Amino acid sequence: MAQTAQRPAASPVRAGRAADSGAASSSFFFNGHAPRRRALVGAVAALFGFALTVVWSAQFVDRTIGDNVADSLLGHAAKGTPIAGVLAGLAFALATGVAGTFTACNVAVFSALAPLAGAPAASRRGRMAAALRPLSRLALGAVVVSAVYGAVVSLVGTGMPQFDDSQGVGFSGRLVQAMVVYGLIGLLMTYLGLAALGVVRDPLARLSRRFPGAPMLVMGALIGAFLIGRPFPLFRQLFRDAAESHNPLYGAVAFGLQSIGNITVMSVLFLLVAGLFGERLHRWTARRPSRASALMAAGFLAAGVFLVLYWDVRILAVRELIWYPMAPWAK
Repeated sequence: MAQTAQRPAASPVRAGRAADSGAASSSFFFNGHAPRRRALVGAVAALFGFALTVVWSAQFVDRTIGDNVADSLLGHAAKGTPIAGVLAGLAFALATGVAGTFTACNVAVFSALAPLAGAPAASRRGRMAAALRPLSRLALGAVVVSAVYGAVVSLVGTGMPQFDDSQGVGFSGRLVQAMVVYGLIGLLMTYLGLAALGVVRDPLARLSRRFPGAPMLVMGALIGAFLIGRPFPLFRQLFRDAAESHNPLYGAVAFGLQSIGNITVMSVLFLLVAGLFGERLHRWTARRPSRASALMAAGFLAAGVFLVLYWDVRILAVRELIWYPMAPWAK
């Protein structure tokens, strides 16, 4: 008589441990599904970030786009026009924030948000309502960091490097501050991109399991921290006005509005994507969850590489210390 050997069932304790291990393997930045060709995703994203440093023209972005947008919103020439009073300063802060929308940090953060635009919902209105939750946390993180910095600027800003408006041939304190701040943000974004690929551990995995909204607050804080080293001429004009006011409340509100302006356009685009294409995006990522990881990783890696190379390598070529490839219009 043949006997059938039966494998003993897994104990409940062992099964529970396995479930816990699976849950711990995924987080906000890494959903547990690494792209099959993650080396290719990383290489293409890094190459895109490098290529952007070659063609990026600060003059075009700051003057052609930034100045024209700010002038249109304010109804007069923003650059060089004195800021007359608190209300004028707040309007200037919001308008110049919108004018400075298209930064590498914004592009990376909203690339990371893209998978959230496909959150399942029964209706278009439901998808847009669901998209407002991460956006609200993002805005909160940005406003808190920028408002604190604005209050500090109002108290001691006249002695800070960003207050110096002189044009020199060497490395001014303002330039060194931008190099340090953007270099650190770039390294952090690069690390988060690698975490999205599953190459390194997600530094926020434990925190996001306890507080699911924490990653969005952190990404908002990155946007707010952009003001700490921002070289945008119109922002420096706001900086000097806040520093000379010695009014911490004004500085906090003005810098908070600057960050809100920074994310306004991208937030509207995000809501439109959620409402119009959210269901299709959800189906696309649900068929292969690794696509969401690839999209998030590519955004962070491209922006991180761009920030590090642009602010800590290409800037040396601008000062004629090293050679770096630059398009003719970018010099």
